[in-house]
Amino acid sequence: MKKITTVLVLATLAASASAATKAPAWAPAGDRIKTAWAEKIDPSNVWAEYPRPQMVRTEWMNLNGLWSYAITPAEASEFTAEGQILVPFAVESSLSGVGRTLADNEALWYERTFTVPSQWKGKDVLLHFEAVDWQAEVWVNGQKAGMHQGGYTEFSFDITPFLKKSGKQTIRVKVLDATDHAYQPRGKQWTKPSGIWYTSVSGIWQTVWMEPVEKTHVADFYASSDIDAGLVNVDVDAAGLQDGDEVTVKLLDGSKEIATAKGANVSIPVDGMKLWTPDSPFLYGINVTIARDGKVIDSVDGYTACRKITVMRDEKNINGYKRLALNNEIMFQFGPLDQGWWPDGLYTAPCDEALRFDIEKTKEMGFNMIRKHTKVEPSRWYYWCDVLGIVVWQDMPAIADGASEEETGRSEEVVKHQQHSWSSDSFMNPTEANIPAQWKENYYREWAEIIAQFKHFPSIVVWVPFNEAWGQFDTKKVVEFTRAQDPTRLVNESSGGNYFFAGDIIDIHHYPQPAMNAFESRFVMVLGEYGGIGRAVPGHTWHENAGWGYGGLKDAEQAQNNYVYYTELLKDFVKTGCSAAVYTQTTDCEGELNGLLTYDRKVEKFDYSVINKANTSVINSLK
Repeated sequence: MKKITTVLVLATLAASASAATKAPAWAPAGDRIKTAWAEKIDPSNVWAEYPRPQMVRTEWMNLNGLWSYAITPAEASEFTAEGQILVPFAVESSLSGVGRTLADNEALWYERTFTVPSQWKGKDVLLHFEAVDWQAEVWVNGQKAGMHQGGYTEFSFDITPFLKKSGKQTIRVKVLDATDHAYQPRGKQWTKPSGIWYTSVSGIWQTVWMEPVEKTHVADFYASSDIDAGLVNVDVDAAGLQDGDEVTVKLLDGSKEIATAKGANVSIPVDGMKLWTPDSPFLYGINVTIARDGKVIDSVDGYTACRKITVMRDEKNINGYKRLALNNEIMFQFGPLDQGWWPDGLYTAPCDEALRFDIEKTKEMGFNMIRKHTKVEPSRWYYWCDVLGIVVWQDMPAIADGASEEETGRSEEVVKHQQHSWSSDSFMNPTEANIPAQWKENYYREWAEIIAQFKHFPSIVVWVPFNEAWGQFDTKKVVEFTRAQDPTRLVNESSGGNYFFAGDIIDIHHYPQPAMNAFESRFVMVLGEYGGIGRAVPGHTWHENAGWGYGGLKDAEQAQNNYVYYTELLKDFVKTGCSAAVYTQTTDCEGELNGLLTYDRKVEKFDYSVINKANTSVINSLK
């Protein structure tokens, strides 16, 4: 990993050099609690890390920072700036400096200028958005570059035709986001947050950046492994290839080159293959080049891991339960429900260090898995999971939730299609919501984009299309669709109930204490949510005098004793077929006070040495 780290450092230095030396005045909005990182935000140097760790180039420009913004009626085609917004923080967040909710009949506008570096002359310029929630139209120098719909995935435009020969260039972005008043995937966002539903997120919420490329360049590459055959497979998507161009793939162990293959689709034999596990998260470096007439015209650096996720019969158990297996060895997967929300940045962590912090604390507590709950993170979060060693179950953000018109202020039409019936741990009479064709088409499109982007990260081992029947439709077809996008991972069809027996996993939720009320020997049985032990820490809560946890709020000693008691119960369920468990949750989240950390990440609510011992004993109970 030495070479990759070096490239990332160089890229970060390049971004810092391109940042403005003196930023205009900026201040966070509102007076709610904040993380320690938010208190140190520098608007002239925000989220300066290279955003695409799976495919790194040394030349790039970071466009994060202060942009002009305005909120207008949705139909408006022009705007007058109202002030400045700090990108990449959503307009509703404190760190944006705005702190306003975008309504479904409004548009959010952004604008900024930039100058193309002289050394980019003669190259194509790509403009990248890592994520914008939800619909983004983009103009460069008054000419439309394109549009994208979808709140969780990256998109790019070749803006070369729209650039002026010299001087300042202008980017303008118009965003529409109906959140829970329409049909797009939005997870737990509500425009009127309460209970388990949180403040909505609109607009740019991940890094905006540019890079220069040759007309012939690596557009993408995907690496996978076959540990039984000892092979690393790499498929390169190259733009503008000409006859005679040579694609070369190098596999690296640190700085040492261990294998080389020529071609856009290669299988590389690896002697003494080092496998990736949570205890030993080894990553191989990958370098891909394109050469013409012996001269390299493009080069990118990335990485891969050699690992395999499957289902195996437990031959040690008299009942032969199906279990989750990593690298042909049964492994109990145990981790927290991780919602990825921040009191200051909402969907966006205040910095990369903060993003890594949550994963490090999860490891410190002895967990080996994270369930990323009805949200998708920036690529760098999955990069840190790969580097630090933790397996990930990735949810699809929900498109519905079953709430009423009175609770949400939604239209009667939207409410009608969001209604569902859910039985949390019954195998009988599964139901599906009345989802219109347009909603379904959009779901498939966005889910396909999510899988295509994030299947690059080997830490992800399970896809979760639905949670607790929220917006659940055509379940068997959706499972088949998910497998078609990525046949290398397992599918947990419906976390929390409403099973159509189409996936690999049957997933039960039970609060607060763990319970497994039903078993089905054809599938892996897991406890997809339990716990939620509530404890308030004064001075570190979202609401000054309000909050809740499953089973009420406990004092520090009660909370910790309950946690340890629940892990002892888990060990009994392991003997009777439970193969994984998810504890709710990593941190407090707005009104929910059931985190292992406070929402501001300033207080560890349990003794982590005690929690680590308890968690490790559960994981080891299946060895």
